[in-house]
Amino acid sequence: MAKFPGLTRKNAKARSPSRGGQASEGFWGRPQLLNLMADLLLLFGSAALAYALVLAAIRLPFFPLRQVVVVRALEQVTPTQIEFAAKSLSGNFFTVNIDAVRTALEKQPWVRRASVRRRWPDGVEFDLEEHVAAARWQQGASEIRLVNRQGEVFAAPATQAQALLPLFSGPEGSSPQVLARYRDFSALLKPLGRVPRAVALSARQAWQLHLDDGLTLELGRDQPNQPVEARLARFSRTYVAAQARINTAISVIDMRYPNGFALRPRSTIKGNT
Repeated sequence: MAKFPGLTRKNAKARSPSRGGQASEGFWGRPQLLNLMADLLLLFGSAALAYALVLAAIRLPFFPLRQVVVVRALEQVTPTQIEFAAKSLSGNFFTVNIDAVRTALEKQPWVRRASVRRRWPDGVEFDLEEHVAAARWQQGASEIRLVNRQGEVFAAPATQAQALLPLFSGPEGSSPQVLARYRDFSALLKPLGRVPRAVALSARQAWQLHLDDGLTLELGRDQPNQPVEARLARFSRTYVAAQARINTAISVIDMRYPNGFALRPRSTIKGNT
């Protein structure tokens, strides 16, 4: 059988693609891919341009802030304090930092919670929740602070009226517990016409009350079979009769006994023997 080497090599070369053919089928040789990339670049470019135009429009002096609106009436926060917090307002209606203004407001002593909102077209709205003092708080020898109706301790200058509030003391973080017990104790003492002037919770969770007539009650710790409220209820039921029988001024009553209480007379009046 005859062989034709030259013809075989030519056919082989014809069947094998050239390097130039491979290059023509690469990235630049694919119109659909090129069109897709052009569309994406156009899209991103348009978005960037729109964003830049929005920023430029916002920064123009077209939306200045002209008013601050306080939503609710305030009793403790003064206009001067509002003006001081409003100094943190910078920028225009769109660029003002709402969080910074809220933080400045909540640093005011009597502000418990602040809400700040934009008010179209040129204002900012302040909604302030004030602390309402329910008692005073002293922990150890530290400075006296205040307790609000939620049992939270806060630092603020007390007015003359607030100086007459009951005084609480207890371990760190116990103010909500002390406030709740104060309300329970007040209800139990109401039949006697007495009011707690001070409530103390010791580190060992023992309770002590000072009443408005100068009497001190040692209630001790809660026990599973004898809660503190049960001891105070027993005192409320029996104290008037016991006082009539002994006919002596009492300083301290120890209620830590299961079925009774111990009395400590007041100090002897000066000049008597």
